[in-house]
Amino acid sequence: MNKIIKKTQLSSDVFQLRVAAPLIAEERKPGQFVILQLDNEFGERIPLTIADADQKAGSITLIFQVVGKTTRRLAALKEGENIVSILGPLGQPTHIEKVGTVVCVGGGIGVAPLHPIAQGMKQAGNRVIIIMGARTKDLIILEKEMRVIADELILCTDDGSAGRKCLVTEPLKELCQREPKPNLAVAIGPPIMMKFCAATTRPFAVPTVVSLNTIMVDGTGMCGGCRVTVGDKTRFVCVDGPEFDGHLVDFDNMMQRLSAYKDLEKDAHHKCRMEMEIKKLKATTP
Repeated sequence: MNKIIKKTQLSSDVFQLRVAAPLIAEERKPGQFVILQLDNEFGERIPLTIADADQKAGSITLIFQVVGKTTRRLAALKEGENIVSILGPLGQPTHIEKVGTVVCVGGGIGVAPLHPIAQGMKQAGNRVIIIMGARTKDLIILEKEMRVIADELILCTDDGSAGRKCLVTEPLKELCQREPKPNLAVAIGPPIMMKFCAATTRPFAVPTVVSLNTIMVDGTGMCGGCRVTVGDKTRFVCVDGPEFDGHLVDFDNMMQRLSAYKDLEKDAHHKCRMEMEIKKLKATTP
């Protein structure tokens, strides 16, 4: 059991949980994730990146968006309640070294897993430029925390309500056109965003790392649910990743696999929402 120490709502559908997990907090490195389960036997297992960790307090920070049944149930938990199972840290840590200038691009909830990586890159002595993108101002997360790290921070929103009205690829291209160009780009966000970030940096030969969040079950590479094609080879995100060379990832194949359960996920999400609303009404009705 892992107790929820603190719960914060960052936006309409995005929540931050600080959870007691001393062993994970002690071992975790930037780029790694956990697999979380709310029920002992038949509950769905979902991967969440470790957004931060406090070794002294023995806690880890998880940031997630409500997109399905399990994340909706997770968002309904209160401080002091327990999460049945958290397995981790899993995956290969981010390779962090001093390379010069690193551009970190985060889209939506992807800003959360980007935070410890940007932090690590800065601590290694790099100049860190951060590009953050969201649909609208209210969906921007961790801006204050990222400004502490960044030598330069660029905000982008689809509707222009904060920062520039553009996609993250626009300032990314401008940075690649600078002299000297960036030494490395790290992009985390929706698959389509990472695909076009990689396409943007490719003509400039800027090495680009992406962090993939695929369907996972066991987290040990045995189920094969998280397989992706990277450079014409099959890789497993949970053990070989989650980070890969963005110029080699077959994003179209990955997105096709991610869409396989969309209808089932939508139905389960709707059913869970209705069940929770009914439960809430029963609790308030005399």
